[in-house]
Amino acid sequence: MEIQHSKHESWSDTESTSSTRVGYSGPLSGPILMNNKKSSSKKSARFKDGDDEYVEITLDIREDSVSVQNIKGGDPETAMLATRLEKRPSFGSQLSFRIRQVSQELKRMTSTKAAAPFNKVDRSKSGAARALQGLKFMTTKNVGSEGWSEVEKRFDELSVDGSLLKSLFGQCIGMNESKEFASELFEALARRRGITSSAISKAELREFWEQISDHGFDARLQTFFDMVDKDADGRITEEEVKEIIALSASANKLSKIQESAEEYAALIMEELDKDNLGYIEIYNLETLLLQAPSQSTNLVTDSRILSRLLSEKLVPTKERNPIKRWGRGLAYFLEDNWKRIWVLALWISICAGLFTWKFIQYKHRAVFDVMGYCVTTAKGAAETTKFNMALILLPVCRNTITWLRSRTKLGVVVPFDDNINFHKVVALGIAIGVGLHAGAHLTCDFPRLLHATDEEYEPMKPFFGEKRPNNYWWFVKGTEGWTGVAMVVLMAIAYILAQPWFRRNRLNLPKPIKKLTGFNAFWYSHHLFVIVYALFIVHGYFLYLSKKWYKKTTWMYLAVPMLLYACERLIRAFRSGYKSVKILKVAVYPGNVLSLHMSKPQGFKYTSGQYIFVNCAAVSPFQWHPFSITSSPADDYLSIHIRTLGDWTSQLKALFVKVCQPPSVNQSGLLRADVGKGENKPRLPKLLIDGPYGAPAQDYKKYDVLLLVGLGIGATPLISIVKDVLNNIKQQKEMEEGIENGVKNNKRKPFATKRAYFYWVTREQGSFEWFRGVMNEVAEYDRDRMIELHNYCTSVFEEGDARSALITMLQSLHHAKSGVDIVSGTRVKTHFARPNWHKVFKHVAVNHANQRVGVFYCGAPGLTGELRRLAQDFSRKTSTKFDFHKENF
Repeated sequence: MEIQHSKHESWSDTESTSSTRVGYSGPLSGPILMNNKKSSSKKSARFKDGDDEYVEITLDIREDSVSVQNIKGGDPETAMLATRLEKRPSFGSQLSFRIRQVSQELKRMTSTKAAAPFNKVDRSKSGAARALQGLKFMTTKNVGSEGWSEVEKRFDELSVDGSLLKSLFGQCIGMNESKEFASELFEALARRRGITSSAISKAELREFWEQISDHGFDARLQTFFDMVDKDADGRITEEEVKEIIALSASANKLSKIQESAEEYAALIMEELDKDNLGYIEIYNLETLLLQAPSQSTNLVTDSRILSRLLSEKLVPTKERNPIKRWGRGLAYFLEDNWKRIWVLALWISICAGLFTWKFIQYKHRAVFDVMGYCVTTAKGAAETTKFNMALILLPVCRNTITWLRSRTKLGVVVPFDDNINFHKVVALGIAIGVGLHAGAHLTCDFPRLLHATDEEYEPMKPFFGEKRPNNYWWFVKGTEGWTGVAMVVLMAIAYILAQPWFRRNRLNLPKPIKKLTGFNAFWYSHHLFVIVYALFIVHGYFLYLSKKWYKKTTWMYLAVPMLLYACERLIRAFRSGYKSVKILKVAVYPGNVLSLHMSKPQGFKYTSGQYIFVNCAAVSPFQWHPFSITSSPADDYLSIHIRTLGDWTSQLKALFVKVCQPPSVNQSGLLRADVGKGENKPRLPKLLIDGPYGAPAQDYKKYDVLLLVGLGIGATPLISIVKDVLNNIKQQKEMEEGIENGVKNNKRKPFATKRAYFYWVTREQGSFEWFRGVMNEVAEYDRDRMIELHNYCTSVFEEGDARSALITMLQSLHHAKSGVDIVSGTRVKTHFARPNWHKVFKHVAVNHANQRVGVFYCGAPGLTGELRRLAQDFSRKTSTKFDFHKENF
């Protein structure tokens, strides 16, 4: 840019005048026109752009104000920049800064005009239009719906003597999770206003707020540019790009990107600085922002499907009539839960029938005259307890349930997926029965017997002896008494330690007590059932009021279930004895995940989605823990992924870590141990496995379309399904090629699934290393996009947030150049924040009309309700039917 001297007067920086000198930078160091009045001075500067057009701005600078006297040339943007000077300064340094600020803005504008022509982004395009909605510093998540009033309220709480410290700025505007980012934002906003102190007033905070909450994209872009441009020269160097990349990566908890900030800064400069100037300007940043593809563009539909989507009534309308609304809700409930309802109804009916039968039976006996309804209640509750003590064993006969769900059609009417839930319901029934039985005896029966008259006691002599009991101890010391008390104590221990608060250590208990809880306590206390059942049989044989053997029915209830369960345990013990596996590979991944690749035992067959029990004698010879199989049935190995959350898993990981070493350059994981054919083989712990066992996910083969949702380590059973679907696609293509070439294929018969959508949501960037190989294999082979992979990293702020804007730009650049995603390290592009599940279901529904979709979810229970509700809503409002399945252990 050429600076032209004024015709009126010219002077240099070294020239002294009677007026106060004002510091300038950039273009305004050119000619200035001044008058000789003491109270004011007029200064002007001319700028020449590449088209030989001049822009001249004349300012009237007085002691207490600045005004624009004249603007020659330029455009409305120039005039807008100049008007920023028309403010009343509080002191000389701010006045100097305002002039310097406009100087820099003009320099940016004129240097842009003088630069080589570039293709300006068309903001009307859909991709650019979506990007224009992004780069937001403030959202409802930061300040809710109140806006400035909420920020003002926080200022009043956090300020000291009317000033807000820089360290509290992030908390005040709602950026609690990104204090470093908020600190840099503070610096940029303060730098633009000439504020050098580390504290601001409420008025200054209001100015900050108005700028960062501006809905205009250009204003947000300028703010972001100022954050990067730390020396405020209108240019961004590679070092400044590196700093902002490291800051954005830190704010989004992306440690791997932070470590490679220098490499990614070079990538951005290579892409935007085509002329090797060593810097980029604001228009380069705009181009990169607006051309970056939106995260949501993966969910595409063609025009035909889109038109059908718009016509679908996917939002349920509220029925005004409460009776009809209640009736419709009941109909939906019955439709979704009829399997559970009939099973529970049958169970309750049997319990009620047994209770009534015994109640009536004892009402007509002589003991009723002495003990009254207490004895009838106790005996009715005892009968239901016998039935439930037998029934509770059946849901945990895993081999039997696996055989029934795999080899029979009972799964059509029996909800095998809820076996553990039914086990818990029956346990509650036992607790109620025991409570009624023991309570009626101890608080009613025995006191009545102790206080009965001789005449009333006469009919009781055949049952309690010639001499009437004189105290409670008589009842307790008898076989019937001490066995009952012991059972109640052991049942109470097992029942309490099985509750989630104790099993998962959710309560903040003192350390001595906390050691008595957790999974180990649950596991060992549950195996007290052996003693409980022995006591139960003895207690049921030595009865006060029944002396004939055929009336002592406890053993009759328990015989078949106990025999079945005993056979189950014998099969498990026998099968695990010869299913000792050889460890082939060990890998320790970020997120405390241990991956084990094992040899497949002879004749071991399984289906994707199933799980196995694992035992490591070096940790505990008695404990067996379930883990989903992550390998495909077609693989020549067996693999599981274990997240260390409890005592047993932590000890298991510690054993394997001892024999692991850092991986080589081309290997994944933090530590590894590969058992090859070399002489120096690591000595690994011995593992036993038992299984496989059936799970809800194994039913995927009967669906044409799959929607797989995994949270964190919950992706393990679904990864096996993805691999199996991929192998199925490969096999189908091989069969088609074989038929064309006249070659007979003797492989297994392909199954129904033709399309799969896999959504994996995880908090940590390192989690994507767990299944990197599978992701890359699917992306490489699945050319027809039969399997859609969607990875979501929730530590990254949602699309449109300024804190993740640079990560989005960098992701697009890197993926376009190398085909590798910078977040996951795979060929699958990562989405940010959490999925919009309504959009996910809508995407599947409109692409697969008149089809049945199997929805399989494995993860934290918090999402179960939402996914089940969406599956139900879309099944009723669209022609696509969704069957929801939740993984249980």
